[in-house]
Amino acid sequence: MLDENRVPDLTLMYQLFSRVRGGQSILLQHWGEYIKNFGSSIVVNPEKDKDMVQELLDFKDKVDHIIDVCFQKNEKFVNVMKDSFETYINRRANKPAELIAKYVDSKLRSGNKEATDEELERCLDKIMIIFRFIHGKDVFEAFYKKDLAKRLLVGKSASVDSEKSMLSKLKHECGAAFTSKLEGMFKDMELSKDVMVQFKQYMQNHSDPGNIDLTVNILTMGYWPTYTPMDVHLPTEMVKLQEIFKTFYLGKHSGRRLQWQSTLGHAVLKAEFRQEKKELQVSLFQTLVLLMFNEGDEFSFEEIKLATGVEDSELRRTLQSLACGKARVLNKIPKSKDVEDGDKFTFNGDFKHKLYRIKINQIQMKETVEEQVTTTERVFQDRQYQIDAAIVRIMKMRKTLTHNLLVSELYNQLKFPVKPGDLKKRIESLIDRDYMERDKENSKQYHYLA
Repeated sequence: MLDENRVPDLTLMYQLFSRVRGGQSILLQHWGEYIKNFGSSIVVNPEKDKDMVQELLDFKDKVDHIIDVCFQKNEKFVNVMKDSFETYINRRANKPAELIAKYVDSKLRSGNKEATDEELERCLDKIMIIFRFIHGKDVFEAFYKKDLAKRLLVGKSASVDSEKSMLSKLKHECGAAFTSKLEGMFKDMELSKDVMVQFKQYMQNHSDPGNIDLTVNILTMGYWPTYTPMDVHLPTEMVKLQEIFKTFYLGKHSGRRLQWQSTLGHAVLKAEFRQEKKELQVSLFQTLVLLMFNEGDEFSFEEIKLATGVEDSELRRTLQSLACGKARVLNKIPKSKDVEDGDKFTFNGDFKHKLYRIKINQIQMKETVEEQVTTTERVFQDRQYQIDAAIVRIMKMRKTLTHNLLVSELYNQLKFPVKPGDLKKRIESLIDRDYMERDKENSKQYHYLA
């Protein structure tokens, strides 16, 4: 009946079972089992990952409708539904949290034209209901933070109001500590705008403003995801401008340290082709490659690598986007989809495009495996720090505790699922580092070492 959504039959069945002593209990038991089994079939199967969140939202809508219409909003059925959702959604650790974060990202990105603000708001409310059932909320935070950073830095956010609305929902659900770094990211973007207004005024007074218009976002290291810095060879004009900005900024904020993140940079280049002039919206790495063609007509892969200093795999993807993508502003010899050692590149003077400003997308690394693994590892590392801090906090307060009491205290304090074996490892680690010691006569008892 539930599979076929036979609402009238379910209503009748509820009414009949309610008249029999113990009838509702049997109905509740089967209701819970159905939700767990159906939900598990969505969550546990990796083949359904692509549509998992949408299927979960649809399933929740269906279950809510049945409770409202067939079960007369009976509180017992609501509670069993909540418990069953929480059980099945956590049968697969971390993945649902990651996919919910990516689903929110797809809804908040500016490319999402399918929803009005009201529909988006309703959708976010529904997602928050599913989010409540998840145990590993720190996994959600890590992936959400990474996607939010991309939206803010590339200006891909659909609406600041929707972003702030989602942030306030998360704050309400998980507390201010959960969202403090996310709020810091928004604060950084707003402060950067003010800094740029001051820098523009500073540049007007500068004797040689140059012909590059520089925009800088100042990111506080603790708020944003960790980015691996890459040293590349920038043109003299860019280096000069960076130094001017550094002098300006450090003059106002002494004691701070600036580290340039070349992987996040992007630029707009003016390009002259034989028949038309265009503007190319490109990443910093694409910029470095294209600027080489002001100095010569043909370069080999090795020459470009030497001149730009861009790391091997990153450079291959960059050249692929310029010579093998939709907008081919470079020609590759020989023609093929992949960039190999020894390939040569020439400027495509015959390039044509219907648009004046063209965005040349960087070929995306299979973000999947590598980035997901590093993000998950980072969450795991953070959890270890949190466990260590909680153990030290408890032992400092109690001075002496048995193993079982310490473990139960930890379960009360930690906000993510953790196995007893992992706690044991962290306790051993702290004993090795002389934060605590085992009792000499009772190995199941620990003493805090000040």
